[in-house]
Amino acid sequence: MPADTNPSGDIFGGWLMSQMDLAAGNMAGRVSQGRGATVSVEAMQFLRPVKVGDEVTLYATLRKVGRTSMRIHVDAWARARFSEKGHKVTDADFVFVALDDEGAPRPVFEDN
Repeated sequence: MPADTNPSGDIFGGWLMSQMDLAAGNMAGRVSQGRGATVSVEAMQFLRPVKVGDEVTLYATLRKVGRTSMRIHVDAWARARFSEKGHKVTDADFVFVALDDEGAPRPVFEDN
């Protein structure tokens, strides 16, 4: 939306990063079957601008699972509203930690 843009009409990078964090968080919740929190975002570089009206598509891939953490890679692509061709605009690795009900780290996979 226009409120999410800079004076040049490009979407703020922070808006795009928040959408990527939501995508990674959805995967982290499915993998750990519970609550989690972002602990780091690594290696994000903005390759192309995203304009108002572009369709943004996010692809999340689980890269690694540790005892309490998950590394999730997210690719972001944008396609102009009336175009058939999209372009990669950024990617990053998001690290999440699984949390228990009190907010403390817990194992991703509970022992049964």
